[in-house]
Amino acid sequence: MIIVVRTIILNDYSISVNEYEEKKTKDGNLISITFDVTSEDYHDVTTLLYEGAFEVKIPERNREFKGTIQQYSTSITNLYEKGNVGEFKLSLLEKS
Repeated sequence: MIIVVRTIILNDYSISVNEYEEKKTKDGNLISITFDVTSEDYHDVTTLLYEGAFEVKIPERNREFKGTIQQYSTSITNLYEKGNVGEFKLSLLEKS
C-alpha cells in the first residue's frame, strides 16, 4: 500500500517529507522518512535530532506517538556551506 505523507512533526518542528514508509518490526512500529535539509536549516535540524526522543505527529495519518531514533544518516556533511542541500534519512521506533 502506498502511503502519501508530506509532513511529519517532531517536537513541534515541521519537516517536509520526500519519502515515507511504515512497517511493523519485532521491536514495534517503525517509521522511516527521507527529507531535504538546506544549509540554512542544518543547525536547527541537527540540534533537534540530537535530542533522540520525540513527540511525533503525522497529521495525514492522524497519528501521534513517542518515538526514538533507530537510524539516521545524511548524504552530505558540509551543510554549513551556504547553498548546499543534503538528503537526510531517519527511522523512528514507536515507544510503547
